[in-house]
Amino acid sequence: MAVFLVLLVALIAMCGFLGFGFGTLGRGGARLRGWAGVAAGVTCAWYAWGMLAVGGAVLDAEDGGTGSAPIRPCVGGSPESALVAVTYRVDYLPVRFVCEVQHGGDYATDDVPGYVNPALAVGAFATVVLGAGAAIGSERAARRTTAPTERV
Repeated sequence: MAVFLVLLVALIAMCGFLGFGFGTLGRGGARLRGWAGVAAGVTCAWYAWGMLAVGGAVLDAEDGGTGSAPIRPCVGGSPESALVAVTYRVDYLPVRFVCEVQHGGDYATDDVPGYVNPALAVGAFATVVLGAGAAIGSERAARRTTAPTERV
C-alpha cells in the first residue's frame, strides 16, 4: 500500500507547488520562481497520474480469489509470460508496474500510459532549469542591493 501513500504525498506536493507558483505569479513577484513552482506542481501531477495507474494495477493484482492466478495485470503482455509470472513489483522511477517471471526475468506492463514517464522527465528538467535560474537571479539581486558603493 506504499503506492497510495506516495500518491497522497504527490497530490499534496502538487497542491503546494501550484499554490506557491500561482501565488508568486499573481503577486507579480519573481517570475522564474513562480514558473518553477508551477513546473514542479505539474510534474507532481504527472507523477500522481502515473501512480494512480500503478495503484489500479496493484489493486487488481492483490484481488485474490477465483481468477487471481496468473496475476491479472501481467496477462496484458504475452500469454506465455503471464503463465510464468510469479510476483510483481512497483518501480517508482520510472513509474511502472513490473511482472517478475520464474527464471529471473521481468517485464513492464502497459498499465502506466506511455506519455507519463517522458512528461515526468521534461517536467523535472524544466523545474530544475527554472529553479536554477530563479536562484541565480535572486543571488544577483542580493549582491546588487548589498554591494558597497564606492565614493570617489
